[in-house]
Amino acid sequence: MMLDTLGVGLLGTRTAVFNKALTYSQLFTSEERSSVWGRSETHLPPHYAAFVNGIAVHSMDFDDTWHPATHPSGAVLPGLLALAETLPSRPSGLDLLLAFNVGIEVQGRLMRFSREAYNIPERFHPPSVVGVMGSAAASAKLLGLSPAQCCHALAIAASSAGAPLANAATQTKPLHIGNAARRGLEAAQLAQIGLEGNPDILDMDHGFGVYYKDYSPSAMAASGAFKWILEEQDVAFKRIPAHLGMHWVVDAALAARAKLQNTIGGFDLSRIRRVTLRVPPSKYVNCPVPVTEHQARHSFQFNACSALLDNKVSVASFSEAQISRPALRELLSKVKVETPPDNQPSFDKMYCEVEVETEQGQSYAARCDTFYGHWRKPLSQRHLVEKFSVNASSVLCTEGVEGVVEVIGNMERVRECSVLGSYLRMTSNPPEQLHRVKI
Repeated sequence: MMLDTLGVGLLGTRTAVFNKALTYSQLFTSEERSSVWGRSETHLPPHYAAFVNGIAVHSMDFDDTWHPATHPSGAVLPGLLALAETLPSRPSGLDLLLAFNVGIEVQGRLMRFSREAYNIPERFHPPSVVGVMGSAAASAKLLGLSPAQCCHALAIAASSAGAPLANAATQTKPLHIGNAARRGLEAAQLAQIGLEGNPDILDMDHGFGVYYKDYSPSAMAASGAFKWILEEQDVAFKRIPAHLGMHWVVDAALAARAKLQNTIGGFDLSRIRRVTLRVPPSKYVNCPVPVTEHQARHSFQFNACSALLDNKVSVASFSEAQISRPALRELLSKVKVETPPDNQPSFDKMYCEVEVETEQGQSYAARCDTFYGHWRKPLSQRHLVEKFSVNASSVLCTEGVEGVVEVIGNMERVRECSVLGSYLRMTSNPPEQLHRVKI
């Protein structure tokens, strides 16, 4: 999870939303300074380093996803790494791993207190709700706060939680991850110096319960019977930079295209009469004619059509040139979306079907119930490392890429986790050149 987060974060430093956030954050200075990933000479106050690095992680919607639905790692890791650089006693790799796991665990526990949270969300973007709590918990653990201070850190963080889904498919959505990392770190540091909140914040309907209509917290098991949620359920790692739901429709579209190609020898747009998508109902991932990369990342229609036209979906698929090409627009006009009643808006139960009908009346259909990368069908370690290496090498030199892989792979034996930062700054291009590169 840490390796994948760093990879998509490094790639995300090439995006417009990251550079805008970085320009803003460079207005602020402090005696404490933390690294900006992929920038050899750029440092920011810790909170703003957590902010911009968190934005980079989610800037392309390429980061990991859990169930109930949230992006767990991006809300936690940027704040931890920014904090670790400022502590007088440098944390070990094992310290970092434990704090990271605490931050993930808190998010998972909170979401499992609500049945509403199990479905694709309708009101709040989950990382903005539970992500800030996970960041606060992880930072509190790394700071070594007392139990009482930890309670106050979570209470403080709860007052910075919540962002509406109206900003999905816009440049503001990545800020939800950046804000979670930043505000959680701030909450822990405020609690450290004595700021107090309501210690019962997690137990009250008008506390954390305001975010979920059916919020019903329960006591954790005794420490002797404790089991990490990650021991029971892995996360999903994405193969394409898009909303998780798009992975089902892409795999189904590729399978339908293969059937068509095996029969008629190729994909001829002029011979396609209709494309039918059978997907779960979800308002914020229904963008029939996207005009921006962020809309395209949240469009069943765009991702299915890209897969049908190109026999793949990649980072380059979301460029302005690819989004606006006439062939794609023509195919989008032939798409029909259906939402079968048995297709639940849940990352654990949903499916996607793609049916391609030709002008001659032939039909080619395929269904995806579990894509490769889902927690039921996890990516291999080799493919995870390959994904990181491809993403990171767009920013880091070979030594930096290999160094991060080695450090993360041996994190529990690393004496000072700060060594990771040195590899994250080994860029292959000067910072000023990074601004000019477009995907």
